[in-house]
Amino acid sequence: MHHFRYTGNELHCESVTLAEVARLYGTPTYVYSAATMADNYTRLARSLSGLDVQVCYAMKANSALAILRHFANLGAAFDLVSGGELRRVLAAGANVKRSVFAGVGKTNEEIELALRSGIFSFHVESEPEMARINHVAGRLGFKAPIAIRINPDVDAHTHAKITTGKSDNKFGIPLKVAGAAYEAASKYPNLHIKGVQMHIGSQLTDVAPFVEAVRKVSPFVADLKARYGIDYFSIGGGIGIVYRDALASGSAEWWDAQPAGQRPLTPEAYGAALVPLLQPLGLKILLEPGRFLVGNAGVLLSRVEYVKRGSAKNFVIVDAAMNDLVRPAMYDAFHEIVPLHRDTSRAAMVADIVGPVCESGDCFAKERSIQQLGEGEYVAFLSAGAYGYTMASRYNTRGMAAEVLVKGSTFELIHDRESFETMIVNEHVPAFLK
Repeated sequence: MHHFRYTGNELHCESVTLAEVARLYGTPTYVYSAATMADNYTRLARSLSGLDVQVCYAMKANSALAILRHFANLGAAFDLVSGGELRRVLAAGANVKRSVFAGVGKTNEEIELALRSGIFSFHVESEPEMARINHVAGRLGFKAPIAIRINPDVDAHTHAKITTGKSDNKFGIPLKVAGAAYEAASKYPNLHIKGVQMHIGSQLTDVAPFVEAVRKVSPFVADLKARYGIDYFSIGGGIGIVYRDALASGSAEWWDAQPAGQRPLTPEAYGAALVPLLQPLGLKILLEPGRFLVGNAGVLLSRVEYVKRGSAKNFVIVDAAMNDLVRPAMYDAFHEIVPLHRDTSRAAMVADIVGPVCESGDCFAKERSIQQLGEGEYVAFLSAGAYGYTMASRYNTRGMAAEVLVKGSTFELIHDRESFETMIVNEHVPAFLK
C-alpha cells in the first residue's frame, strides 16, 4: 500500500497536491513519500518478528541522501554494491558498521575503503575475490569479515535480466561446491567467516521461490554454523511490488478484494512462510530489500508537451524521457500513467505515451488508454521510486531530474534539477584543439 491517491480530482502524495510540486519545481521531477517508505519498512520488519532481523536497505534502488538518512533513522542498515554507495551512506550521516558489501567486481580501493569504514561483512561472490580481500586485509592489518554468496539454482520466475539465483547467472558460488569454498576461506589468515548469503532475484510476486531457496540452503547453513560458528544467514531481497493497478493498490480495500490465490505477495505472507523455516537455525537473519521499500513510494511527474493525432495512432509527447526513467525501454516494464488532475467528464483516448529523446525506444506505453490530455497538463508515472533516478542518464544532454521528498503536508527539494553548467563542469577542450 502507499500514500498516493486522488483527493477530489487532484492527485496527492500524502497531504500534498502533486500539481503544486510540479508548478513549483518544474518537470520532470521525482516525488517520494516518506510515510510509504516508513510503512513498508515497518511492515516487513514486523512480519519477521520472532527472528533476530537486520534489514539492510538495497540502496541501488534509490540512493538519494535524504532517503538513506530516512531509512537510517528508521533503524535500517544498508546493502552496498560500490565504493560510491558506501560514501553516500557516510555522506547521509549514517554508518556502515551494520551494513554489507555485495557485488561481483569489488576493486582493491573499494575493499580498503570498506575495511577502514568498519563494514559489517563482505558478501563474497567468487574464490578470486576471497583471495583479494584476504590480501588487502593483510596489507592493512585487518581481519576481514566475510560471508560467501551461495547460488542455490532456484528459478525466481521473474524477468530474465533481474534473476540472480540460477546456475547460469554471474552471481555467487554454486551450492554443490560451496563447502569447498568455505573450507578454502577458513585457511586464509586474514578472513573471518561470519555468515552465508543468497539472493535469487528481484520483483518476485510469489513466496514459493523464497521457500524453495531457504529449504534448499538451510541444511548447508546449519552445517556451516556447526563447523565455523557463523552467526548470520542473509536471505537477500526480491519482494515485488504492484505495477498494474498501482493507484488502486494504495487502499486496503483493493487488497481485500483480490481473489484468493491472486493477491500480490505481502510482507505478512512472506514472513508467515519463512519464519518457521528460519527460526530453527538460531542465527541472525539479514534481509536486503530495495524495490519493496521504495518502489511504490515514488512517482515521476511530467508535463504534456504535444498531443500528436494521426490517422493510425495518437501520441502524447511528454517532457520526461527514457533518460529519466529507463525501465520501459530497458525491461519493457509497465508503469501506470495517470493525470494529476482527474476529469471524469472527458472521454478517454488511446495513445502511445512517448518522450522527446531521438529514439523509437523512448516510449513509456503503447496503445494506452488515458483521459483526453492537453498541452501543459501534468501526468504521473507511478511506482517509479525504485530504479528510476538511480538508473537515469544525461542522454541527449538532458539534465538529471529534480527530486522532492514529502512528509505529511510538507515537501522539500532534496536534489536540485541539474543545470547545463553543472553537466559540463568536468569536461575540458584540450589545448591542441584551441
